[in-house]
Amino acid sequence: MTVVRRSLIAAPFLCLLGATALPARSEEPKPAEPKESVGKPKESAAEAALPAAANKLTIELDGKKVACREQGVQPFLVRGNWFPKTNDPDKLKEAVKMLQRAIDYRTEKYGYFEPFGNAKLNAHPPKFYAKSVNFMGLSLQLNGKIIPAVKCVEAALKSTSAGSEYTPRTSSGMRFKNTYKGAEVSNHLYGIAIDIEPDRNKCCGCVAPWNEDPVCKKTTDVWKRMVMPKSWVDTFEKYGFYWLGHDVLQDTMHFEFLGDPDKIIEALP
Repeated sequence: MTVVRRSLIAAPFLCLLGATALPARSEEPKPAEPKESVGKPKESAAEAALPAAANKLTIELDGKKVACREQGVQPFLVRGNWFPKTNDPDKLKEAVKMLQRAIDYRTEKYGYFEPFGNAKLNAHPPKFYAKSVNFMGLSLQLNGKIIPAVKCVEAALKSTSAGSEYTPRTSSGMRFKNTYKGAEVSNHLYGIAIDIEPDRNKCCGCVAPWNEDPVCKKTTDVWKRMVMPKSWVDTFEKYGFYWLGHDVLQDTMHFEFLGDPDKIIEALP
């Protein structure tokens, strides 16, 4: 999907960025946080002495078995934090700085996409890091640095009933044209975003024709604007992905890796 489907932001922020059209302000981000179970028995001294990686989900990477590390998102990468609901000039300036920091970080980690960011941070474009991966029976092209995270999500889905609750028919990953306008850069350009079945998982906060889908008028419940089960969202969020259904866009098809690519896996003992 290459068409622009994002909405526009308010004038104060637009002026600060010097753009003519930018995406909408978002609600505060709601990344999933690990919750401890109530009444969980205290682990024994022997269990506590076991290496942490020994009890974790594992995947095979380059012929070697490694452990998946659960992690949340990095707040400065969440788009909702770039567009605060305020006219306070100081807060808007901080948001601009955060957006620039996010662009610089993604440039350094995933590649330089002209004209955004600084080429000195990375001599290569994102497509230099592009690799193919099979996810739940579908082929995706993504930035190679996040493929371990995708494999961890797939392994986690297949290890529980969530894997059989839903069978996506289409998906897309890396793109080579920005689907945002103005100063914001789509995470698809960096190869760190995945769209799953856009025709069945809606984006009711996006621009037309996306927001004209009949389901957008039938309900305001974001979970009813998609066919993908919540178990999939929960699983993605365990491994550093952010679901844009939390955003004001309610882009239910869209996941983006906002964790630390250097903390996706760890060696087994």
